[in-house]
Amino acid sequence: MNKQTGYLSKPGMVCALGANREEISKQLFSDSPKGLKAEHKLHGTDDAPSGKVRTELPSTEHLPAPHRTRNNRLLLSAALQIQHDLNQAINRYGKSRIAVIVGTSTSGIAEAEEAISQKFKNGKWPNSFDYKQQEIGAPAQFLADHFELGGPSYTISTACSSGAKALASARRLLNANVCDAVICGGADSLCELTQQGFASLGAVSGEICQPFSQNRNGINIGEGACLFLMSREPSLIALAGVGESSDAHHISAPQPEGTGAEAAMRKALQDAGKNAADIDYLNLHGTGTEQNDKMESLATARVIGDQCPCSSTKALTGHTLGAAGALEAGFCYLSLEHNMLPAQLGDHQWDPNLPSLNWLKAVKKGSKVDNVMSNSFAFGGNNISLVLSKSLG
Repeated sequence: MNKQTGYLSKPGMVCALGANREEISKQLFSDSPKGLKAEHKLHGTDDAPSGKVRTELPSTEHLPAPHRTRNNRLLLSAALQIQHDLNQAINRYGKSRIAVIVGTSTSGIAEAEEAISQKFKNGKWPNSFDYKQQEIGAPAQFLADHFELGGPSYTISTACSSGAKALASARRLLNANVCDAVICGGADSLCELTQQGFASLGAVSGEICQPFSQNRNGINIGEGACLFLMSREPSLIALAGVGESSDAHHISAPQPEGTGAEAAMRKALQDAGKNAADIDYLNLHGTGTEQNDKMESLATARVIGDQCPCSSTKALTGHTLGAAGALEAGFCYLSLEHNMLPAQLGDHQWDPNLPSLNWLKAVKKGSKVDNVMSNSFAFGGNNISLVLSKSLG
């Protein structure tokens, strides 16, 4: 491993697949996983599938009003799963040397939506509402306050690349010796702003999404959280490579030929000291929209080719937006840990106008998995690819 490596704890995770990494692993590598349900009515559509978290979340009612959001409850659920590693880091480094970097796109917007609704109905704001709940910087501040940490604390909001960007930023802080450990990842909660916003763009599918299929017709929205503790202390799995680019082609549409995505993937490989042949699995951004799938498959064909097994996991969780990059890095961690690869769900009627890739039609078990890549591509052409690798044993 090179000096740029950030070593990762086991992730704390919550999403539509389960309340922790054990439940999520079981579903992720199941031949008949359970995740999305049709339960959310969108403007002009029937009920659409969404990746709602249905498990009980920790309460925040005992906390100050600015911290009482579903977003923070998702974060707390993930954070409590890594608390043992965090406590060890606190004992070793001290609270002032531990940072927090979180990606999000919604923060506490859902609470603001409910408060505005009550204001229209009752003529006054509910006592539970605090404007600070919806501030984009609130999630990182919540974790720093909750664990009384004194290192740098900030939130990244670059749409669908936010969670992955948080991991990349954590590694930069460690390499700059600004801190000795970082809580890093992402969280997003369902809210009407994103649900109806994507629906207004005609980007939401009324069925479970089918990335890269000739029958694909849009995304499903989900929610969730994933957090790691990253440090310089060697562990089983590391963030070995990061590649970032910004093609700035359009405010929402990606560059059609995937040049920005290609640049991010190539930089990640170079940073990790790997060749395309070294990658044992690629977790695709794979949203199920016409333009994203086209440009990503073109970029993947040029960089990785048609030999590396690949899949999109968004048909399992929905697109968790600001959490997606971290959550899918978590899935990659689980693939490395268990030597299993998640399947590409759907009708498997691949779009003949797209390059042919090595789609995982079923869960792959028993193969050695040493290096994996995860793609996250966002509005504005904000692109990032991560390489996670086994580092010990």
